[in-house]
Amino acid sequence: MVKLDRSLGLLQAVSANVIMMIGVGPFLTIPFMLSAMGGPHIIYAWLAGAVLAMCDGLVYAQLGAALPGSGGPYVYLREAYKPFGMGRLLAFVFTFQIILIAPLSIAGAAVGFANYLQFYWTSMSPLQHHAIAATVCIVMTAALYRHISDVGRLSVIMLAVVLITVGWVIAAGLLKFSAAQAFDFPPEAYRLDSGLMAKIAAVSLLAMYNYGGYNNVCNIGEEIREPHRTIPRAIVLSILLVVAIYIVMSTVIIGMVPWEQAKDSPMIASVFIERTFSDPAQGRIAAIVMTALILFVTASSLYAVILGYSRIPFAAAREGQFFPIFARVHPTKHFPHVSLVTLSALAIPFCFFSLGMLVEWLMQIQIVTQFVWQCAAVILLRRYRADIGQPFTMWLYPAPALVALALWSYVFLASPLRGQLIAGAFLAIAVAAFFVFHSNREPRPGVQAAP
Repeated sequence: MVKLDRSLGLLQAVSANVIMMIGVGPFLTIPFMLSAMGGPHIIYAWLAGAVLAMCDGLVYAQLGAALPGSGGPYVYLREAYKPFGMGRLLAFVFTFQIILIAPLSIAGAAVGFANYLQFYWTSMSPLQHHAIAATVCIVMTAALYRHISDVGRLSVIMLAVVLITVGWVIAAGLLKFSAAQAFDFPPEAYRLDSGLMAKIAAVSLLAMYNYGGYNNVCNIGEEIREPHRTIPRAIVLSILLVVAIYIVMSTVIIGMVPWEQAKDSPMIASVFIERTFSDPAQGRIAAIVMTALILFVTASSLYAVILGYSRIPFAAAREGQFFPIFARVHPTKHFPHVSLVTLSALAIPFCFFSLGMLVEWLMQIQIVTQFVWQCAAVILLRRYRADIGQPFTMWLYPAPALVALALWSYVFLASPLRGQLIAGAFLAIAVAAFFVFHSNREPRPGVQAAP
């Protein structure tokens, strides 16, 4: 069986997570969050999302330490549900959904890049917007067409630029923001009723989209050094860092730009930076520089998204559980080049959709095809698979897994009905595809199929 090289340490692992988590998401979704919440109290959604992210992150940490292989959840679901005869089915469903989820994620970052580029190119036509998004997908794929050690070094450089960007926003805001304005919550923000809870659930979906990526290290687990220690540390450190950044950053932005104006400002970070200068000319220059940094951050996030997802079809195909062509590895650079290029190519048609629609589909499909099953998997693996070591156990086990399961279920049920129906239909199609794929299928010569 083809093996990949273990070349990434803790710094590279954290970098791969953080640059995927901090993309254009918060810079584009903060206005949407303010509008949906109906006030500046989006910190409720950030905190609710943080609880879910940490609980879910601990699920990934425990599973990733026990089963550090390429494809992450593909391996976890296959092994955890094996005693019940569902391992191959759920692993296939997960891999099948990646063929949609990965292009949606890639396209979401690319569309966000094109959206923010409109700060410079104000006359951009819809066709030009779509072409730019597609071009960014191609360029980032080319940047990943190299050995994993080179990818790791480039990830660290990207992380440095990401931290400089958000650090500038936070530092500039802390010097001039108004705490009274940032925390001027409306009366309904203090009433814990069904209306407030529904808003928190809806806006938390956007918060989780922004937090998404803390599990990226699990997808490249086969390329991580000392994975039993590195993977849990990378996940927890990434979540803590990004939660702090997002809460502080959104607070200082609202403290500078009234939420009524911020909700209608699609390029809020650039507007915010411009307002931190008393001289309009200097403010405009600062806004131009900030926009350039955000575009780089977005490209970095796209880079990490493609990197992580490309390992999943490869891992499944290597074991004869997915289409064989995805198991191919570049002869000299030793990375799954077919999987990498295919997922990027499939993302191009989705560059013609809006970011809001992409986010809705992305989250709801993953909840029913992966997230809820995985929360149970961490408990099943520990109880029924004594043959698999557990070098890391989540704190307060199994409470975080149960909390994550409950919160994912609530977020899904509180989401729009259209998205629920699409997710349910996709799950049914994935299950049907499993039986079609495996009907009368003979194992490939030289490949031992996973049980």
